[in-house]
Amino acid sequence: MAKNLVIVESPAKAKTIEKFLGKDFQVESSFGHISDLPKKEMGIDVEKTFKPKYIIPSDKKALVTKLKKLAKNADTVWLASDEDREGEAIAWHLYEQLKLKEENTKRIVFHEITKTAILKAVENPRSIDYNLVNAQQARRVLDRLVGYELSPVLWRKVKGGLSAGRVQSVAVRLIVERERDIQNFKAKASYRIDAEFSNVNGKKFKAKLPKNFATRAEAEQFLNSCVKADFSVADLQVKPAKKSPAAPFTTSTLQQEASRKLYFPVAKTMMMAQRLYEAGLITYMRTDSVNLSNDAKNAAAAEIISSYGEAYSKPRNFKSKSKGAQEAHEAIRPTDMSKHTVNVDYDQNRLYALIWKRTIASQMSEAQLERTNVKIKNSNNKEILASNGEVIKFDGFLKVYIEGTDNEVEEQAGMLPKLAIGEKLVNNYITATERYTRSKGRFTEASLVKQLEELGIGRPSTYAPTISTVQRRGYIEKTAIEGVERAYTQIRLKEDKVVATTLTEITGADKGKLIPTDIGMIVNDFLVNNFSNILDFGFTAKVEADFDAIAEGQKEWISMIKNFYSEFHTTVEHVNENAQRESGERILGTDPKSGKPILVRLGRFGAMAQIGDRDDEEKIFASLKPDQNLNNITLEEALDLFLLPKNLGNYKDKEVIVANGRFGPYVKFDDKYVSIPKGEDPLSLSLEQAIELIEAKRKADAPIAEYEGMPVQKGVGRFGPFIKWNNTFINVNKKYDYDNLSQADIEELIETKKQKDIDKIIHSWEDGAIRLEKARWGRFNIIHGNKKKIELPKTTKVEKMTLEQVKEIIAKNTKKKPARKKVVKKKK
Repeated sequence: MAKNLVIVESPAKAKTIEKFLGKDFQVESSFGHISDLPKKEMGIDVEKTFKPKYIIPSDKKALVTKLKKLAKNADTVWLASDEDREGEAIAWHLYEQLKLKEENTKRIVFHEITKTAILKAVENPRSIDYNLVNAQQARRVLDRLVGYELSPVLWRKVKGGLSAGRVQSVAVRLIVERERDIQNFKAKASYRIDAEFSNVNGKKFKAKLPKNFATRAEAEQFLNSCVKADFSVADLQVKPAKKSPAAPFTTSTLQQEASRKLYFPVAKTMMMAQRLYEAGLITYMRTDSVNLSNDAKNAAAAEIISSYGEAYSKPRNFKSKSKGAQEAHEAIRPTDMSKHTVNVDYDQNRLYALIWKRTIASQMSEAQLERTNVKIKNSNNKEILASNGEVIKFDGFLKVYIEGTDNEVEEQAGMLPKLAIGEKLVNNYITATERYTRSKGRFTEASLVKQLEELGIGRPSTYAPTISTVQRRGYIEKTAIEGVERAYTQIRLKEDKVVATTLTEITGADKGKLIPTDIGMIVNDFLVNNFSNILDFGFTAKVEADFDAIAEGQKEWISMIKNFYSEFHTTVEHVNENAQRESGERILGTDPKSGKPILVRLGRFGAMAQIGDRDDEEKIFASLKPDQNLNNITLEEALDLFLLPKNLGNYKDKEVIVANGRFGPYVKFDDKYVSIPKGEDPLSLSLEQAIELIEAKRKADAPIAEYEGMPVQKGVGRFGPFIKWNNTFINVNKKYDYDNLSQADIEELIETKKQKDIDKIIHSWEDGAIRLEKARWGRFNIIHGNKKKIELPKTTKVEKMTLEQVKEIIAKNTKKKPARKKVVKKKK
């Protein structure tokens, strides 16, 4: 038995740390928190002390028993969970639940998983920081109070199964308000003037008028005045400029930049960063500090000088803007600056390269630029066109890294040819293009993180789960808006002729942005109207500041929770008694056939249209299409919904019905459902077109082969081409010719799938009817006999199990329980 027991929260972290500590150390994982608030009750004493009730979840009981045994036999227990508030709380829960003793328990923290950092931490242990523990408890308790008391209100007043959260609901509010701004925005047209000139050497460059013309008449008047005009350089200014690198990554800036450059959702960024950290490749990934240690700066300088030369090195310090930032912590950086790339999977390597570039660039020289501003006059009017150019004299940090931007239409200044004041220019053309003002853009995951951070809402550890939660709850979804065609005018002056042309563009298209669903908007409106303080940006930011004060020992956490709850609970009771139900109901007009009102509202199964008021016993309903919502559907569009389902006729003596469903329009024939292709209008679908779809579906579903007496079908899904066999979907990779799969190909695919995905045997052995199978959530099952399953604890190291151990487990789980003795009551 090892003298020292080290407990971390992640098995991957445990594996990395084990390499650095000697044989006297045993490293085990707690798999996150070993205790938490109960799921089926509030778990907080709101009547008196407000103290939380912590329990060990059933799936952690075996693990806790194991850790208790190991801790009892160890001379020293080292609690080595992460250095943030969540990690401190994990260490405290371990201390309490394992009944550890102060004299042989040590708390260690490290910002990176390297041998130097681990050994240094072991040499400098500390005790548990109860201020950090209390800050985490305050957040957990307050969020539980809000969730447990608000959710039942939503069930009564909006719809069953809904839930609310303190930070999540504020994030939804931001997205809802942005969407309403976009819907209410009225675009205004104006005319932008662009021109192209050539200098005396024939070198071309572009220029524009700094102002737009409000009307077509003004734009045409300007172009007509430029006919046969002489153009020349009126002014020329050349100024030196510098560009400085951005600070190293914090959690939020990493999420933003990974979204812009790598197109990662924030949850994926954090998952990749977690793996890099646990492998010892980067420093801790939850931080709001931009500070680098002296060792890191020296290592970066050495790498810069070695790779690019001394002129590129400029060590510098950065100051965090965040109030609660802990400067003792570091920004996210590589643990070894000499590693430009690492031997990990593709996406992890891309994220690592981004972190390396940003860190190295932050310690490099400024870029030296030369900015040129040219003003161009003409002989026929007083308007001055301008052209801007930029030349890089010394690239500095730009050699390694250029920071991304959220501005989709940002124009880059190019190089200008050599020009002189008074030089005559040849005008190649001038255009006046009708342009429309644009509303603010929808939030991306990255820009939402930026907004939350600017408002002081949430902290590094909360951004990713917040965004994932609001999407999982169905309040927010990612856009796939195709946009609509819009005509615009372009007037062109070329060779002294003014010609107008009508062109078209797609406007309103959006992809991958965050938009609220109908239920998201309804829930938001209800909460804003009835719980304005909870949804207030300032209040939410103040709560975060209170957590920071608790972490610094300046505030007592239970009194903070009491003060919040007294007012909050009173509001909940008032809303329960007095608030009206909220369904997002909107009356669109009158049905021309029946004269009854037609409205849209949220129903039990989603957004729907209704003919007739609530008390009408003959009212009828129709579901909205997936691309329609309660806020912008028109009366005409709602009336069209009631034209479906529609009988197109008979085919092979069976009805062909076209209808609209939850997942879009479809054709129903012979109890089978055939999706109508995107963009096709179900109302204009003919019987002949429907038959084509039916036959295409039948052909696609027809078996292409047979294996082990069961049919094999093929198709194309979200992840590419596949075959289906025995209710199992098997991806067909590029190694195979999908259009001409042979029987041998099919057998190989199925057998490979059976080996890898059906059984997923990790420790590959069999004995008769005994098999080890990988199940969901990282667990394993033993399958034996008549396909009976025995679930193993999550912590079981299956790769080390022997056949004898498995047989022993089976024997224990198949012992017959002793029959109960019947108790015969004697008659008195």
